[in-house]
Amino acid sequence: MKEVGMLNGAIDAALNRQGHMDWMMVVDAGFPCPDHVELIDIALSEGVPSVLDVLAELRKYHSVEKIVVARETQEHNPTHLRKVARAFGKGVALEIIPHAELKQRSHCVKTIIRTGDFTAWGNVLLVSGAGKRWRMEK
Repeated sequence: MKEVGMLNGAIDAALNRQGHMDWMMVVDAGFPCPDHVELIDIALSEGVPSVLDVLAELRKYHSVEKIVVARETQEHNPTHLRKVARAFGKGVALEIIPHAELKQRSHCVKTIIRTGDFTAWGNVLLVSGAGKRWRMEK
C-alpha cells in the first residue's frame, strides 16, 4: 500500500505524464471542462478540497515554472491571487490573462483537476517546469 507521495492515483498518473511546458489546470466546482480533456474530479462538498489545498499538494511533487490566472482574479479576488502566488514563491512566473482566454487555453491542457471550491475566479493553469535537477554547462 502506498503511504507517501501523491496518494490520489489519478493525479499521480497525470503528474507522471506531464513534460516540460505541458499544461494542467486546477479549477473550481463550476469551471466548464472541455469533453476531450482528462478530468479528475475530486470535489467532495462545497470548499472541499479547495484550489489552494490542491495547489499546496501539487507543489510538493511537481515542478511548475509558471502559473496563469484570469485578470478577473486580480480585479475581483486579489486575496486569492496573493495566496496562489505565495504558494509557489518568487521563482515561479505569473501570467495574467482575460478569463475568456483562460477558458480557451483549457482546451489545450493535458489534465483538469476539479475541486469543490466556490472561490470566484479561483482557477489556475500550471505550466510544468524542468525542475532543479536539470543541469547545463555554465
